Amino acid sequence: MANPALMQNYGNRTLTLVRGEGNYVWDDADRRYLDALSGIAVCGLGHCHPAVTAAIQDQASTLLHTSNLYNLLPQEKLAEQLVALSGMDNVFFSNSGAEANEAAIKLARKLGNERGLACPKIIVTEGAFHGRTLATLTATGNPKVQQGFAPLPEGFLRVPYNDVKAIEKLAAEHSDIVAILVEPVQGEGGIRIPDADYLPRLRTLCDQQDWFLMLDEIQTANGRSGKLFAYQHCPGLLPDVVTTAKGLGNGVPIGACLARGKAAQLFTAGTHGSTFGGNPLACRAALAVLETLQGEQLIERATELGSQLLDQLQRELAGCPHVKEIRGLGLLIGIELDRPCGDLVELARNQGLLINVTAGNVVRLLPPLTLTDAECQQIATGVAGLIRDFAQQAA
Repeated sequence: MANPALMQNYGNRTLTLVRGEGNYVWDDADRRYLDALSGIAVCGLGHCHPAVTAAIQDQASTLLHTSNLYNLLPQEKLAEQLVALSGMDNVFFSNSGAEANEAAIKLARKLGNERGLACPKIIVTEGAFHGRTLATLTATGNPKVQQGFAPLPEGFLRVPYNDVKAIEKLAAEHSDIVAILVEPVQGEGGIRIPDADYLPRLRTLCDQQDWFLMLDEIQTANGRSGKLFAYQHCPGLLPDVVTTAKGLGNGVPIGACLARGKAAQLFTAGTHGSTFGGNPLACRAALAVLETLQGEQLIERATELGSQLLDQLQRELAGCPHVKEIRGLGLLIGIELDRPCGDLVELARNQGLLINVTAGNVVRLLPPLTLTDAECQQIATGVAGLIRDFAQQAA
C-alpha cells in the first residue's frame, strides 16, 4: 500500500526495500533480491559500492553546497574527464536525465532563434522516452505519458524509430527543423536496437541539413552498452549534443548535457542554470563512478556479461511460444513477448529477482555491471523459467 502522505503517481507499491549491498537489495522482512534492474539502469556498480560511498562520505565532510556562482573543483574535474572521454567540448550539469534533455532542447531552440525561426522544430521518434518535464514528455513518444497535460509545447515532429527515409521526407517538407533528438537504443520503448548504420546516416543527414544530432544516452551511457557512450559503437561518430544521467552517479542524482562545436557555444551567462546541478557531492560520486568503471574494466565486462546473458536466454527460450524476439546490447536486454506480461514482475519478485516489464510486453533486464558469472546465469535461468511457465499457462 502506498503511503497516503505521498502523491499517488507511482501507484500501489507493495515492496519496501531498506538496504542494498553489491548486486542485492533487502526488503523490510530481511528477504534478499538479486537486482536485475539496478534501479532502472542507475546502480551500474551495484549498491553502495565502496568507492562511491567513500567519495560521498569524504565530500559530505568537506563541502556539500555553495552555488554555481562560484568555481567548484569537483565539478571542473568531472567536466574535464567527461569531455576527454566523450570527444565533446563542454558540459552543463543538472540533477536528472529529464533536465539534461531539457538543456539539449533549449540548445536546439536557441539555435533556431538565432536563425530567426518563429517555431524551430526538433525531430523525435515514436516509442522514445526523454523524461517527464513538459518539454521532454512532449518529445517522448508515448501518448500515455502526455495524457492530461495539454497544452503541450509545440516544435516537435515525430517519425518512426529507425526510419531514416521518414526523416528525409520531413527535411523536404520543413525548412525550420534544427535538430534530431534520438536514443541510440530505446530503453523504455522496449530495448529497441536500430540498424547499425542508423546513427551514421543521421549524422550525415544532420551535416547536410545543418541540424544538431542530439543523442539521449540517459540510459545507455556509463558503460552499460559495452562502451562508455553507446554512440562510440560507431567509429568516428560524434553527436553535437549528448545527454546522460542514471548510471553517472550510481544513485546520487546527477545529469549532464555535453555539447560540441556550435552547440557548445550557445549557452552564455544567464541563459541557463541550476541551483543544485553539478554540486560537489554529486560530482565526487560521478568521479568515483568513472574511475571505478575504468579501473575495474567494467565497461568491457558489460560486453561479456551481456553476451553471456543473451546467449543463455536464447538457448533456454528457443522455441518457446509467445516469445517474439530476444535482443540486447551490452547489459541492455529485452525479451519481447506477443502479449502483455506485466505479471512477470511479481512472479520474479516471489523468486527473489527484481526485473521490469516495459512497453507492456517486453521483459527488460538492466543488471549491474558487477555481476558474477554465477549471478548472470541465475538471472538467465530464473527469467527463462518464468517466461516458459507464463507461456505454458497462456497456451
